[in-house]
Amino acid sequence: MCQPYRVKAFRCRICSNPLFFENSICVSCGTGLGYSRAEREIVPVDLAGRYVDSAGLIWHVCRNLNLSGCTWLAALDGGQCFSCSLTRTRPNDEDAAGVENFPVAERAKRHVIAELDALGFSLVGRDVSLGGDPVNGLAFDLLSSTDRNVVIGHDDGIITIDLAEGDPAYRERLRDELDEPYRTMLGHFRHEIGHYIEWQHVEIPGNADVIARCRALFGDERTDYQAAIDRHYAEGPPEGWRQAFITNYATMHPYEDFAETWAHYLHICDTVDTASEFGLTAVAGVGAFSHFRDLVTGVWIPLSTALNMINRSMGKDDLYPFVIPVPVLDKLEFVASLRPVA
Repeated sequence: MCQPYRVKAFRCRICSNPLFFENSICVSCGTGLGYSRAEREIVPVDLAGRYVDSAGLIWHVCRNLNLSGCTWLAALDGGQCFSCSLTRTRPNDEDAAGVENFPVAERAKRHVIAELDALGFSLVGRDVSLGGDPVNGLAFDLLSSTDRNVVIGHDDGIITIDLAEGDPAYRERLRDELDEPYRTMLGHFRHEIGHYIEWQHVEIPGNADVIARCRALFGDERTDYQAAIDRHYAEGPPEGWRQAFITNYATMHPYEDFAETWAHYLHICDTVDTASEFGLTAVAGVGAFSHFRDLVTGVWIPLSTALNMINRSMGKDDLYPFVIPVPVLDKLEFVASLRPVA
């Protein structure tokens, strides 16, 4: 059984005041703060932005604090943290709209990286000088569609995100045009990371059994992708798709079905463990279950129903406007099985 995944309930080590993940200063005692990826904790930093860990190593607040709101700790004074080092391309300083939306994307990226860390997935960048892998490593191009056409996607470890998605009005317009019940910057990162996970944890040499199981659940990923896109946007999803897919978009191609399922796996893990941390469920967290489907049926469905009802009580749309049929349970169980054993 894996150890429970927990990243949410942070407290100031100086005054015990509750903290949010992005806090750079404790609003109660004024202590400067930084996120230690090694400890998975928010830690106090001195006036120079330094933190000394239990081994005596000195860490420094990331140089991008004022640029993107990054509070993560870096190994070098004036250096950038692991999360920021994964960003290969960012908007230029003259692109006002891109720079404004850049922190939204970086915040979502840090959230996903922290979640994957807690779930035990090992991440490596592509920069060889930082110990990265130029072939299998991960990198992000955070591009602004104010001056070019940007297609969100994944290509052999390079994830492209359109920074315009950080604008709520723009994102809501697309959500309505594409008839999507849910569209967020965090959701985009989770979905695209799903493509990377399939590439690195399923489609690897000597993994024939895992590939076969994946194809049995999601379909043959060797199906022509462009033809699938053309068909999807010309004809829409097949009749009765809700009986086997989590979203309309998942019906387009096996790759998209996997990525959509993976995104929902992260949605569920994060929300259940956050609820657990704050006493909203008696369950000790995702790691308390040997089978992910048991967590979904026993905890997630009742919890998401309650959260939907709370949202309706506030006059808002459902927080989780999705139905999980049995075939999707099987798919969720598969993607959850890719989690490294502690």
